[in-house]
Amino acid sequence: MTTNEKNETDKKNENHTSYSSHPSHPSHNSHSSHSPNPTPSIIPPRGDYQTLLSFQKAEIVYDLTFRFTQKFLQKGDRTVDQMVQAARSGKKNILEGSKAGRTSKETEIKLTNVARASLEELLDDYKDYLRTRDFPLWDKDSEQAQYIRTMSRKNPQSYEDYREFVETRPPETIANIALCLIHQTNYLIDQQLRRLEQDFLSQGGLRERLTQARLQSRKPPKP
Repeated sequence: MTTNEKNETDKKNENHTSYSSHPSHPSHNSHSSHSPNPTPSIIPPRGDYQTLLSFQKAEIVYDLTFRFTQKFLQKGDRTVDQMVQAARSGKKNILEGSKAGRTSKETEIKLTNVARASLEELLDDYKDYLRTRDFPLWDKDSEQAQYIRTMSRKNPQSYEDYREFVETRPPETIANIALCLIHQTNYLIDQQLRRLEQDFLSQGGLRERLTQARLQSRKPPKP
């Protein structure tokens, strides 16, 4: 391999690493708003929400919460609808925000914040369930919590990874598992929000991209 070829290979490897270094956005390169094309992209190729680990986690939380409330809470209890709706909002707002991010980073940030707030509400509902029934709340460094964190390293993830626990463990165990998963999801969303804010500050929104694209199109071609 020549020196020039080696330099080109190293450069490609560095570019690939820059896309995979964000755990909250473990998606392929098209999800990033960055582009190697010098011409500014007016509508970046975003919206593949299913590759976001935050969305995968939020979907697990929704599936678990739906089953938990149907199995362990009484029919007619308003808490059932509140918990299911909070879990659904967490998932759907990540989805909608990712799609909206193609034309509006402001909207993406806003909707992602709504997802974060909804999951925080759900977190408190699970804590209420444990406290009012005198069930123990796992310490974050307990053996049980560490085991759930170990399971969370799998990527991608789905509800099937936790189905056996939900179907065989008592309600206090399932509620604690839900708390662990919500904490993980919230952490990922926080990381995601920080990156979205950085992208907005460095690249602006649709209006800025339109201006950049117009200016770029007016430049005379290089001889």
